[in-house]
Amino acid sequence: MEPPFRNGLSSRTREKKVGGWLTGIFGFYLISMFLVPALLPANSVPELSGRANTLDYYDEDGWGNKEHPEGGGMGHNQSEHGVFEWSNLSNPYYSFVYAFGDFNCHQKHERSWEINGNQMPVCVRDVGIFLGLTIGAWWWSRRGLNRWTLRDSFLTLLPDSRILNLYLVDRRMITMLAIGLGMSLPLVLDGGIQALTSYESVNPMRLATGIPFGFIISWFFAASLSSRPVDFEGNPSKVKLPSGARLMSEKPSDESE
Repeated sequence: MEPPFRNGLSSRTREKKVGGWLTGIFGFYLISMFLVPALLPANSVPELSGRANTLDYYDEDGWGNKEHPEGGGMGHNQSEHGVFEWSNLSNPYYSFVYAFGDFNCHQKHERSWEINGNQMPVCVRDVGIFLGLTIGAWWWSRRGLNRWTLRDSFLTLLPDSRILNLYLVDRRMITMLAIGLGMSLPLVLDGGIQALTSYESVNPMRLATGIPFGFIISWFFAASLSSRPVDFEGNPSKVKLPSGARLMSEKPSDESE
């Protein structure tokens, strides 16, 4: 039997599986968003400009293929750039990759990269988000541990020696929230200011702000899927925490005789 890990358990099989599955899912699309435009015939995906969270380019009658004003907030005169229908791509894999991008991303061409003359299925910020999602899931598969609660499991990506004081003064929850806010704030500020003012971000900034945002989402999601009291047989005293702290179960009040 393996020696106990920092959480007191002798196995971290679930944490590896959770991290591995998420790495595979996020990594699959991350690779696909580069691979598919490279495999498609050159110049078969024109400059796009759609809307997020809706399907604009399913067929030639889709919203994205209409004659919208150039330079507007959403859309453009697609006939001047070339009609695009992801439902008619040469195989279902290519269609899925562009359909996923169509539904989840605005696909504005000025905020996207091209490969082989084909616009990628998502914008540069989403590339950064998926890169962060993949790295976060992979890192969880290597370092993450189940410590019963979400907040304690979340903090296992940090060395115990760096979080001792959080347990002495019980600042675990506020620390988890602060980390989440800190890693999300760059994207929120860059995208928010861009939406509300005349400021226009640049693609390197979009990529840089997307990575930490994706990482924290993946970190939080993996920790939530890995936090299982059943692994400790429902006994919180078996959870090993930094500085000798212990989880306490709520005791039912004594019944009057």
